[in-house]
Amino acid sequence: MRRTTMLAVSTLALALCTVCSAVGATTPPPDTLKVDYFYFDDSEAAVFYDTVRVINPGTAGGSLCAAIYVFDSYQELSECCSCLISPDGLLTLSTAFSLDDNPLTGSSPLTGVIKTVSTATKGGVCPTYPVSLTPTAGLRGWSTHVQSDGITETETTSQDATLSAAEVTRLQNECHAIQLDGSGHGLCYCGDEVP
Repeated sequence: MRRTTMLAVSTLALALCTVCSAVGATTPPPDTLKVDYFYFDDSEAAVFYDTVRVINPGTAGGSLCAAIYVFDSYQELSECCSCLISPDGLLTLSTAFSLDDNPLTGSSPLTGVIKTVSTATKGGVCPTYPVSLTPTAGLRGWSTHVQSDGITETETTSQDATLSAAEVTRLQNECHAIQLDGSGHGLCYCGDEVP
């Protein structure tokens, strides 16, 4: 009888811990992470470049921030920034001038990955560095790619990816490290396609 009671109490305690852990973990909503890639042919980079376009269709009921994280081919965060997009607004960013022109290391990567998190504004504005995310579904994205012939350009829809709580923490922490150590380097630019 005593062993059965202990087993029942242990099972109940384990079940409660599981419920508490699930309640304490913040799972971001779906449709909050878009991923793209960029690729520069070194000989063509001065003339042709990829672009990323992000829109806010207004489904979230207001302005959103596009929290952008640019990774080089070694999977290291090179630049990050947060750009405001009002309902029905379009943000057009050049990989060469907006997302790859101010890398943390001083050396612009030729290839890499761009992650865009759809997140709520903070008091109606987007912080310069996206180090505190509140993932909010809504943004849509596309990217253009110059093909190997250096002339042909294709456009694709940004790919949806599942945003985990662990990924939110990692992105925030790596961008915060850039904020602390970069002295202004590693901050991408929210301006138009060509500055």
